[in-house]
Amino acid sequence: MKISSTDPLYPSDSEALNIVIYPDPVLKVKGEEITEFNNDLKNLANSMLKTMYHAPGIGLAGPQVGISKRIFVLDVDYKRDCIDEENDHYEISELNPMVFINPTLRDLEGETTYQEGCLSIPEIFDDVKRFETLVVDYKDVNGDDQSMSADGLLSICIQHENDHLDGILFIEKLSQLKFSFYHKKMIKEKKRLAKKDD
Repeated sequence: MKISSTDPLYPSDSEALNIVIYPDPVLKVKGEEITEFNNDLKNLANSMLKTMYHAPGIGLAGPQVGISKRIFVLDVDYKRDCIDEENDHYEISELNPMVFINPTLRDLEGETTYQEGCLSIPEIFDDVKRFETLVVDYKDVNGDDQSMSADGLLSICIQHENDHLDGILFIEKLSQLKFSFYHKKMIKEKKRLAKKDD
């Protein structure tokens, strides 16, 4: 797949990272607080955004690229248009990238259900119950304190990505039966791919 964009917020100079696939153990490691706000952190955030746009997805957390730090990025607003189907070429526009560092959620209210997927658990989708609205307190890439109210898809995405920072995957929020089914399916797929590579 080829992604291109003329949007000034697209991190064209950044390097895309490899996405970790379940059941890689790094996905179960709780992320550490970030204490240094420097160019390395800004580069990481931009690389995570580029990885997310290319996947394609609307959110990506540190553990999903093998980094056990409390950072996630998201963009629930951008548009993705196919400009060359034969060559699998897409153009993305109207970008609204957001970076959340050391987030904490509060004032979680209401209830909603949304069919979620995850870049680390490809081709699996299921309905997950989430809070409808929330407030997230976080730091930006400069280390400045920020706060944001969220509802709808933005709220769902924030909760999903914040779970990653605590080593929680969306399939763990389902019934034990469904979790067991998806877990076995991913283990089987991992073994199949390993055998294919040999």
